[in-house]
Amino acid sequence: MTNIQIVATIGPASKDKEIMGRMVDAGLSLIRLNFSWGTHEEHGQFVDTVRTIAAEKNIHIPIIQDLSGPRVQETDGHTFDANLSVITDKDIADLEFTFAKKPEYVAMSFVRTAQDIAELRARLEVRSCPTKIIAKIERKEALEVLDEIIAVADGIMIARGDLGQAIPFETVPFVEKDILKRCLAAGKPCIVATDMLTSMIDNDEPSRADITDIAQAVLDGTSATMLSNETAVGGFPVETVAVMRKVVDEALKNTKTPSLVRF
Repeated sequence: MTNIQIVATIGPASKDKEIMGRMVDAGLSLIRLNFSWGTHEEHGQFVDTVRTIAAEKNIHIPIIQDLSGPRVQETDGHTFDANLSVITDKDIADLEFTFAKKPEYVAMSFVRTAQDIAELRARLEVRSCPTKIIAKIERKEALEVLDEIIAVADGIMIARGDLGQAIPFETVPFVEKDILKRCLAAGKPCIVATDMLTSMIDNDEPSRADITDIAQAVLDGTSATMLSNETAVGGFPVETVAVMRKVVDEALKNTKTPSLVRF
C-alpha cells in the first residue's frame, strides 16, 4: 500500500528535538517552515534539528519553506494585497535562507499565473539552487489558469484557508476535488492544507468532522495532508500526527485508486 504523506508545520510546540523525533516516529513525512512567522535563525535551527533526526534514523525528511507572499497581517487574521508583487521584498530576503539551507521545496504563496512560478524558478536557477517549487492555490485568478500552473510547478498546495476567502466557501470542497483530479492527471503531487485537525489544537482527540475531511481528501487522491497550527502551536503535536497517520491509512484501505505521486 502506498502511504499518504503527512506534512507538519514546526513552531514553538514542536521545535524540540525530542518532540520532533516522536512526530517522525508517529508518521510525519515532511516538515513545513512557515516564513510568515519567526526569524531566519529560528528556522535555521529547525532545519538543523530535522536533518540531525533524519541522519540518526537513516531516513529522508523533505523540508518545505513556505514564503509569505503579499500577505497583510490583521488583528484577527490576514488577507493579501492584490496590488503587490507575488514575490515581495520579504520573500526576496527569505530566499537568501533558501540559498543557504537548500530546503527541498519552497512554497509560493498567492500564485496568480504560471509566470509567477517561472520568475521564482529563475531566481533559484541563477544561484544554482536545486530547491523545487510548490504553487499554493489560494486566489481566484489561479483557478482560471490552473492547468498552466500545474504544468510548470513541481507540486501543488490547496491552501483552503485563503482560498475560502477568495471564492464562495461552500464551493471549496468541489474546487479541492477538481484540483486533486487535475494534479493526478498531470502526475503532480498535491497537498491538502488548512483546518484538517483543528479540533486537536486544544484536545487530544479529533472531531468526527475532521476525520471525515481527512479521509475524503485521501479518497479524492491527495498525495499529502498538512498540519499547521495543530503542530506549530497546538498542545498535542505528537498525538495529532499519530491521529492523522491512523486516519489516512484507514482511508487508503477503502480506496482502489490511491495517489501514487509523492513529494
